[in-house]
Amino acid sequence: MSAKHPIISITGSSGAGTTTVKDTFERIFHREGVKAAFIEGDAFHRYDRAAMKEAAAAAEAAGDQTFSHFGAKANLLEKLEETFRIYGETGGGVTRHYVHDDNEAAEFGRPAGTFTDWKPFPVGTDLLFYEGLHGAARTDSVDIAQYGDLKIGVVPVTNLEWIQKIHRDSTARGYSTEVVTSTILRRMPDYVNFICPQFSQTDINFQRVPLVDTSNPFIARWIPTLDESVVVIRFRQPRGIDFSYLQSMIEGSFMSRANSIVVPGGKMDMAMQLIFTPMIHRLIEKRGLAA
Repeated sequence: MSAKHPIISITGSSGAGTTTVKDTFERIFHREGVKAAFIEGDAFHRYDRAAMKEAAAAAEAAGDQTFSHFGAKANLLEKLEETFRIYGETGGGVTRHYVHDDNEAAEFGRPAGTFTDWKPFPVGTDLLFYEGLHGAARTDSVDIAQYGDLKIGVVPVTNLEWIQKIHRDSTARGYSTEVVTSTILRRMPDYVNFICPQFSQTDINFQRVPLVDTSNPFIARWIPTLDESVVVIRFRQPRGIDFSYLQSMIEGSFMSRANSIVVPGGKMDMAMQLIFTPMIHRLIEKRGLAA
């Protein structure tokens, strides 16, 4: 953790909705005049798309049916930890971009499924913002969680997470439901061992719970909308959180536990704005005092 160079990390699995949270933060940064350096978790995958297919095939041939992007073997977790450490100490560091599709290929001038070159962060940023799979990861050899000043988990209930992933991968990436289902099954051990434990390290978790039937996510024709959901917001350390104020500002919200507030799904963005804006202000104020 660093008062002078704070780090915010958003952690969630593929299809969880971390991009939505990132969009909210970007709006807050723009409104509040905060200059952020950005890291995408995909940038720290160990393999590009072609090499990942080869590595997965080799793992399967060796009897490993669970090799996935969720686990340590497919990621540069040591480099990610080093990047967090260097930013916390100096405000510097490097990152790159994983080119997901043809539209991004045209933008970055690299083929889809490959990485851009490593480049340094912009000079003079106020904070570092990470969004990806491992922002609060801890293993026997790395401890990324220790460097986060504000760690946020995005954790829809499992069936909703699967529905979102199936629809995203089939619509945006052209994969069949069968292929996506196979990916979900292959990732399950790493989901249990690498993804879930992070949500005990995060400071705040946002868990979207649908209010419609999602009992068979593999045949669901539509993703439940925010208005068909509630969001459970859990604070690891609720001290200093003005729950009365949040309830007065968010119609339909209620406390489910002493450290948890439930808000209507359609109010999720408002809840994030109300919760995160003062937290960002405090990080920037501490940064000014430490300068």
